Amino acid sequence: MALGKRPPSAAGTGPVRADGTAPVVAVLAIAVFMSSLDLFIVNLAFPSIAGEYPGVGLGSLSWVLNAYTIVFAAVLIPAGRWADQVGRRRTLVAGLAVFTGGSLLCGLAPGVGWLVVARVVQAVGAGVMVPASLSLLLAVVPTELRARALGTWSALGALGAALGPVIGGGLVGLGWRWVFWVNLPVGIVAIVLALRVVPESRDVARRDRPDLLGALLLALAVGLVAGALVKAPDWGWASAAFLGTLGAAGLCGAALGLRSARHPAPVLELALFRSRTFAGATAASVLYFAAFGAFVLNTVEFLTGVWDYSPVQAGLAIAPGPLMVLPFARLVAPRLIPLLGGVGRVAVLGCTVSAVAQVLWLVLIQIEPAYVTHLLPAQLLGGAGVGLAIPSLLGSGSAGLPAAHFGTGSGILNMARQVGVVLGVAALVAALTSPAADPWFRSGTASC
Repeated sequence: MALGKRPPSAAGTGPVRADGTAPVVAVLAIAVFMSSLDLFIVNLAFPSIAGEYPGVGLGSLSWVLNAYTIVFAAVLIPAGRWADQVGRRRTLVAGLAVFTGGSLLCGLAPGVGWLVVARVVQAVGAGVMVPASLSLLLAVVPTELRARALGTWSALGALGAALGPVIGGGLVGLGWRWVFWVNLPVGIVAIVLALRVVPESRDVARRDRPDLLGALLLALAVGLVAGALVKAPDWGWASAAFLGTLGAAGLCGAALGLRSARHPAPVLELALFRSRTFAGATAASVLYFAAFGAFVLNTVEFLTGVWDYSPVQAGLAIAPGPLMVLPFARLVAPRLIPLLGGVGRVAVLGCTVSAVAQVLWLVLIQIEPAYVTHLLPAQLLGGAGVGLAIPSLLGSGSAGLPAAHFGTGSGILNMARQVGVVLGVAALVAALTSPAADPWFRSGTASC
């Protein structure tokens, strides 16, 4: 149990009183909001970064996003197990500190290579603080309030991901480095509040070591697939380099599977996938976030590269979608669960609505700007789909788990989200840089 319910032997103050739940949930939600926000906050900064470092293409810039997402995914499960042992609040504060420090380094980076390295540091912090915040929520929030708290936590994570381009677009006007520096005051305040408001909690019964080698194998497998997709237009889809990189990814994935079957604290708890509900929700999360990550980046690239929107204009154009997320996640989705007969069906509805939004955008897309009639409907529909799908996917996957494995399964579901984003972004970059791409779109993205 990496992130799950705290057993009777766990040390800490125990569940907080109902009247003290809101401040704790608010502090814990800051962590997931910040980590999700930084998944996509850099998208609208790509043209500004490319302008400062001439010759940098979309393929290179995609690693500013992918490096963060890959490391984030790899760190989640080992960090969750570590948090259980050394103290969840202590781990949360450590993660916040590393994330905030990484954000400072991102803003100071003298080149794209250094920026990618700083994003790795930032991702380590995110990967540490997210499972710690989730396990704290499960440990200190009373059982009768846990479902609502989990809904708030996951909804704010979804909102952070959706708001990334919007906030990023506004900050780019001050300079792209402020996209990262905005985290500094928020991170410092979050650290102070965590120390003052959140009680400590740990599982004194756990002594197994986190599987760091498994985390490395996961990062290599996902990174090699992403690298192969990004470089495929240059290498050729049938080239030895492309096929060899995919083969190396497959070997890393096979090694991860073998290690997970034997390690006492694996990155992937293979036994959990015997639950069809959990396995289905995990696969759906990978696919959904692949589409979500590609859709967000595609919209940003189209608005700035084809419609010639400024970063601020693009951020404002995207804003109506994220504004739909929280009301649909917190108000509409809970009311639909009893009407549709379960959270899984709400997840299916959310995925369907998101797919319809993307198809609508594809059907309406045109070179000449037409925001109200061609983009706004897809944005509003897409935001509603995000609000319905993301919290429901987490809830649906968790519903298929034994109580003792709730936290571990939640960590895997969160990991699946990051893997999906990496694959979706890499596939989109491969499509946009391919000679087969529409010339007008390729000419638009050439500025990046």
